[in-house]
Amino acid sequence: MTQPPNQPPHGGFGAPQQPQPPQDPRQAGIPQPPPPAGPPQSPPPAPQPGYGYPQDQPPAQAGPYGYPQQPGPYGQPAQPGPYGQPTQPGPYQAPQPGPYGQPTQPGGYGFPQQAPGGPALPPPGGGGGKSPFKGKPAVIVAAAVAALLVAGGAVFALTGGDDDEKEPAAKEKDPKPTTSAPVNPGDGSGDGHEGKEDLNEGRQAGESKVLWYKEAPKAPGKGADAPGMWIKDGVAVKAVYKEVLGYDVETGKPAWPAPVELPYDICAASRQISEDGKVVIAYKGGTKSGAKCDQLQVIDLKTGKKGWKKQIKEEGLFDSTLSIELTITGDTLMVARSQSGTAYSMSDGEQMFVSRKKDEGTCFPSGFTGGDRMLRALSCGASTPTEHDEVEELDPKTGKVKWTKKFPKGWRLDKVYSTSPAVLYLTNEDKKQWNITTLKPGSSATRSEVRVNEDFAPECGWGGIMVRDLQGCTGAVADDSYLYLPTKKTTGANEIVAISLATGKAAWREKSPTDTSMMPMKTQDGQLIAYVAPSYDSGGRVVSLAASGSHTPKTLLRNPAGTAKIENGFFSKAIDYVDGRFYLSTTRLSGSAQGREKLMLAYGE
Repeated sequence: MTQPPNQPPHGGFGAPQQPQPPQDPRQAGIPQPPPPAGPPQSPPPAPQPGYGYPQDQPPAQAGPYGYPQQPGPYGQPAQPGPYGQPTQPGPYQAPQPGPYGQPTQPGGYGFPQQAPGGPALPPPGGGGGKSPFKGKPAVIVAAAVAALLVAGGAVFALTGGDDDEKEPAAKEKDPKPTTSAPVNPGDGSGDGHEGKEDLNEGRQAGESKVLWYKEAPKAPGKGADAPGMWIKDGVAVKAVYKEVLGYDVETGKPAWPAPVELPYDICAASRQISEDGKVVIAYKGGTKSGAKCDQLQVIDLKTGKKGWKKQIKEEGLFDSTLSIELTITGDTLMVARSQSGTAYSMSDGEQMFVSRKKDEGTCFPSGFTGGDRMLRALSCGASTPTEHDEVEELDPKTGKVKWTKKFPKGWRLDKVYSTSPAVLYLTNEDKKQWNITTLKPGSSATRSEVRVNEDFAPECGWGGIMVRDLQGCTGAVADDSYLYLPTKKTTGANEIVAISLATGKAAWREKSPTDTSMMPMKTQDGQLIAYVAPSYDSGGRVVSLAASGSHTPKTLLRNPAGTAKIENGFFSKAIDYVDGRFYLSTTRLSGSAQGREKLMLAYGE
C-alpha cells in the first residue's frame, strides 16, 4: 500500500520524525477520487526528530545509496538533550509531490494509495503557524489538530545493509498462461460468475497466482467504507458498505450460509479479534447526512452469526458518536469517541466501565488502543500554561489506571506503533519535531528513545473528527528487540531500518529488492515479513528478512504482473500474509468506478 499524504512521523523522543495526515475526506465531506489508474505515488517527507535534540545545519550531502539527503537540521547526528529541554527547531518542509507530479493521497484502514490522474485531495494538515484551535475546548483541540508533521532528515546511523545484494532467485513455475480463471471471482456476495475474468492469464515463471478474487457490491456515488480484513480459522472476512462477507481461504467460496446484512452504512470496525474469534462492526443509525455512528453489532468470524447488538449511549453534552474507534483487549471492547470511552464485555455486551475526563474536567480521553494492552491518550489543560498530553495503561476489566506518563508541554501523542512493547510516536507542532519513545514493560519508565535521524514513512490513517486513531499505522512493527520502520522512497529503493529498543540506535538496515517501497507487515518465527509494492509492470511481493545474520530479503510470493494495475489501483487498502497466502482488499469504494470494483484478492502458490 502506499502511504496517505503525510504519514505519521518517525523518530524518537530524541530523533523525531513526523508525517502529516491529511484530514480524512470521509469525515470532512470531501468527494472521494476514483481508484487510481496508475502506480501509487510516493508519500511526503517524514517528520523530524524532537524531544530535545539540538540540530545543526550542514550542507546537503549525498546519501549512502546515491540519492540526496534532506538539507537542514538532520545533516548531522542530533544530540539528545534532557526530556524537557528546549531544542533548536530545524527547517520544516511541506509535503513533497510524488514522482508523478501529484501529492500523495490519504487512505483508510490499511495502506492508502494515491490516485494519480484523479481528483486531488487537499494537502495534509499540520505545518507551521499558529493552530486555529487555540482557545477551543480541549476535546476539539485533541481531535482536530491531528496533523502529523513532516520534515526532511538525513541518515543518522548506518549499520548493516548491502548495496550489492542480489534479488532472490524466483521459484520455477509453468510459464504458460493458465486456461482457467481464479476460483469463484464473485461479486462480493460470493455468487460466482466464474470464468468472467482470468487474472492469471499470461502468468510467468516464478510468479504466484490469484487463488480467487471478489468484486465489491455496488456502492452509491458518494462511495462507501470497506473497513477491516480478518483472516481467522480458515475464513477470510471483509466488511463493505452494508455487508460483512466471509470466504473460505482455499476456495474463495462463501464460508457462511449468507452474508451478514446491516440496515445502514458501516462506519467503523475493530482491528482486533476477540479471544473467542469475534469482531465488532459499527454502522450508522440512519440515512441522513448527520446520522451518528452509534450502532454496534458483534459477528462471529467462523460462522457468520450475529452476536449481541447495542446502541452507544453518549456521556454528556460534548460527547459525540459522529465518529468512533473500536478496539478490543482480551474480552473487553472499548468504544472511543470525543470525550470518553465505554467498555463492554465481548461475551455478553454488558457495560463494564466508562472512561471519562479526569482532574476536574481538564483532561479528556482522546484515544485508546487494543491488543495486548489498553492504553488511553489524554489531552489536558487546553489553552493553559499546563497544557500537555498523557498516556495511561488501564486494566481492561475494571478501567483502573495502572500507570500514567506525562509529556512536556507542546508534545502530542499521535500514534502508538506497538502496545507490547509500548512504542509511542509523538510530535511537536511548534518545534516541527517528532519523537519515538519505548517504555519499559509494565511501567511508564522510558526504556529508550529513537536516535536515528531518518526520513521514515510508515503509512498511517487518521482518526475521526473527535477521536484519535492511535493504532492506524501500517509499516511500523516491533518485537521484543527491534522497532522496524521503512524509510521514505526517493529516487531509488527504500530501506527498512531495524532500531534497537535497548539503545534507540539503528542495528541494521536493508534495501528493498526492487525500486519500489518495502513496508514491514508483521513478525513471525523470528522473521520480519514485509510487502514490496508493485510497479507499473510488475506485481508486488511478500518477502521475509531475518532478524539476525543476513538480512537480505527472501521472496515468499511474487504477485503476477497481470494484476499490478489492480494492486496499484486501490485508493486505500488492507494487506495480510497468513499461512503462505497474501490477501489484499480495498478499504474504500469510490462509487464512481466503471463497472464493479475489485473488493478482495487472495494470492498463493
